[in-house]
Amino acid sequence: MASNGISTGSVRKRAIDRACLLRLALAVASITSTLGAASAVAQEAKLLPNERAFAFSARGVNERTIEARFIIADGYYLYRDRIKFTVEPGALAGATLPPGKLKEDQFFGKVETYRNQLVVKLPLDVAAPGGAVTVGAESQGCADIGVCYPPQLQKVTLSLPAAGGRPGMPVEAAPQKKSWLQ
Repeated sequence: MASNGISTGSVRKRAIDRACLLRLALAVASITSTLGAASAVAQEAKLLPNERAFAFSARGVNERTIEARFIIADGYYLYRDRIKFTVEPGALAGATLPPGKLKEDQFFGKVETYRNQLVVKLPLDVAAPGGAVTVGAESQGCADIGVCYPPQLQKVTLSLPAAGGRPGMPVEAAPQKKSWLQ
């Protein structure tokens, strides 16, 4: 009698294959359950958009000083060493950030962070009475639930007071428009 050359394998091999398939199915079910729980936590938390979690504004205090401010939502924090300011035209004469609170961070180790609010005076290198300037604030922060945002750049354009004039009103950064091409 001729054989077609196809073997179905031994009974023992088929039992091992079934056990492997069962373990694989259990692993897939476990991963699916874990991902579902993580998704539920993220949906339940309703993470704020970056610009609402870390709202940036600035105002001209006088012809040589800008006051930059972050309002940080409850349950969020900014990293001190991830904050940088720029001004155009011109340059900053050196801004000093206040000390933050020490935190043992799961992503970056021991770091200083800010919660609630951060206010920084930005001295200008050259006085610009009545001039318009654009202030840029680069920052990065996280939510307490363990989600970190990518670094963001927020900009505001404001007018500095004339020499001896009163401080200006705060100008809030507009939400960044998302582009399909970015």
